[in-house]
Amino acid sequence: MLLGTVAGIALSLAPSGASAADCPGHPNALGTSRVLVVDPREHPRIGAMQYKETLPLKDHEVVITFDDGPLPKYSNQVLQILADQCVKATFFTIGRQAKADPEGVRKLAAAGHTIGTHSQNHPLSFNKMTLDQVKPEVDEGISWTTAALTDPSALSPFFRVPGLLRGDAVESYAATLGLQLWSADFLADDWRSISGTKVHELAIKRLEARGKGILLLHDIHARTVAALPKILAELKAKNYRIVHVVAATPDRPATPTDPEDWLVHRPSDETPVAKWPAITPADLAGADTRARAELDDFGILDVPPATPAVRKPAWPRPSLGSRLATAPSLPAPSAELFAWPPVAPLSAPHRQVARAESSAPKASASKASASKVSASKAVAAKPAQRPVRLASLRKR
Repeated sequence: MLLGTVAGIALSLAPSGASAADCPGHPNALGTSRVLVVDPREHPRIGAMQYKETLPLKDHEVVITFDDGPLPKYSNQVLQILADQCVKATFFTIGRQAKADPEGVRKLAAAGHTIGTHSQNHPLSFNKMTLDQVKPEVDEGISWTTAALTDPSALSPFFRVPGLLRGDAVESYAATLGLQLWSADFLADDWRSISGTKVHELAIKRLEARGKGILLLHDIHARTVAALPKILAELKAKNYRIVHVVAATPDRPATPTDPEDWLVHRPSDETPVAKWPAITPADLAGADTRARAELDDFGILDVPPATPAVRKPAWPRPSLGSRLATAPSLPAPSAELFAWPPVAPLSAPHRQVARAESSAPKASASKASASKVSASKAVAAKPAQRPVRLASLRKR
């Protein structure tokens, strides 16, 4: 209890950031550049891998997180590596692990790290769980971690779903408890059966692709212990800065940020907004309404009196009447024009066309017969057309 009291006092008096100059015995330490205070209720879900919001980090800023501890064999080594570099991180503990090693949880608090929870038994089925199944896993994980701490206020309202297998039930229940759900921005795959060198390569490669973000590691593997010093050394060489995240309290307000700073994909002038903003619900039940509008609702309108309009005659138009007055008059038609039957014929008489009978001599007749013979030969020279059957005509 005395150790926990001293740790709590040291935590409350700890500076906001630990730079390389504040790291005794390690002048070339990476250090912690600044502390970011967040309000879980304002931003309940963060992490670019799964959510539209993530931590409002600047370029080349990194937040290091560890899952699944504490496990003394490896967690103690991780704490020593971080202490040598004066780096502050966020640990998501499992309730069962806290129950088995409460001293490991108290070490995290004494070192000034942020402590969140990671469920009671780490089931990889949160995406399929009902609300009744989610509640004991979340509640017991918080209870056992709190019980391991001498000061319960050292536990932050941060929660990470095991395996990042989020679901509607766990997200809604976490919101009712005021927990902030943490996903991640990039991984190092240190839970896989790979070497520490590979873990280091993946962490740096994926960080370089984003330029900043939340790194997810595990403090229960030998490969992570082997990779962590290399990761911190390369972060120092590439001018990356470590950010320590803590939860807001009544005595510690949230760091001022703009809403756009939290967005994974920030809008720009070149990119149109894909969705319309949500309509803010209004309380219409308590609004002051009237049955009908009154003149006072519209104000006093100073409208000049209307002048009577001069109506123009529809017919005749003035311009047309003047032209009709000067137009020459036509004679009246005769009455015989309308009589029936008509007095005068309506059309010219038909001409009789007489047919002239041919009285040509026999010579001309012979010429005509000769021409008929030549015409018949010409017809015979043409190929005979195929007769058309009656059936085909009917089809057509």
